[in-house]
Amino acid sequence: MTTLSRRAALVGLGATAATTAFAKAPLLGPSTPTHYRFALGAYEVTTIFDGAIQLDGPHPIFGQDQTAEAVAELAAERLLPPTRMEIGFTPVIVNTGSEVILFDAGNGAGRRPNAGALRARLSEVGFTPEQIDIVVLTHFHPDHIGGLMEDGVPAFPNARYVTNALEYDFWSPEDKLSGGTERVAKLTQSNVVPLAEQMSFIDDGEEVASGVTAMAAYGHTPGHTVYHLENGGERLLLGGDFANHYVMSIERPDWHVRFDMDKDAAAATRRNILGMLAADKIPFTSFHMPFPAVGFIEPNGSTFRYVAASYQLNL
Repeated sequence: MTTLSRRAALVGLGATAATTAFAKAPLLGPSTPTHYRFALGAYEVTTIFDGAIQLDGPHPIFGQDQTAEAVAELAAERLLPPTRMEIGFTPVIVNTGSEVILFDAGNGAGRRPNAGALRARLSEVGFTPEQIDIVVLTHFHPDHIGGLMEDGVPAFPNARYVTNALEYDFWSPEDKLSGGTERVAKLTQSNVVPLAEQMSFIDDGEEVASGVTAMAAYGHTPGHTVYHLENGGERLLLGGDFANHYVMSIERPDWHVRFDMDKDAAAATRRNILGMLAADKIPFTSFHMPFPAVGFIEPNGSTFRYVAASYQLNL
């Protein structure tokens, strides 16, 4: 029988502790939450992270009518990189208890590196593609309609579709398949037009479902539409792309944005919606706000400021 001395035991323990202290774990890479869920009266609202892209900017994507120096200066003042930026994508599901409504279908798998995760993430969010009853399209830009089809078949096989007629009528004609409208029109032909028989068209002030009302927000595209939700005395605006950056679009709503087709109309729409959100203190979610893409707007002199939601919607 071998007896271990006290000194040897202590040395052994020290060696073990040292080994543990210096043990290495592999780097795991960046991580982002995949979804955020909160109640709106009797409704449940879930924002879902479809992914993000990193690119040069903000100028000239934002502040297209400004100097690069002016845009970089604002970015630096807000502790943002002056020459690089990230754009995220956040579709929203609203479960009314009787219908599951998806607002925008995301990029679709394979269209962009690091984006197009919506359909794959539905199961961890708590849904299946077959449970989506209605898909509402705020507009037809590729990051909103790219996920409507997967491998040539509808990604949400039991859904009906809702959009603004102006948007459909602008992008669907064959004469849009060339020139500056070519890219979006081709995707509209492959992803939206095949769904036309299951599609209904909505106008300003009309309801998708009880308490889900369309609001015209034209300018970004010809028929861009946002949606006002109200249930149990609580309100939320689903903003689509009325504001595409939480600093550039909200603190400088009059600056031109590359993605806006009618830049003056889009700026006027932005100011009107931001003014309403600030005056009524309504929370909102918008497709390109920093994930989980839910926040508030407060007045800031002649302009506005974005305030990310913290625990307000959890209570």
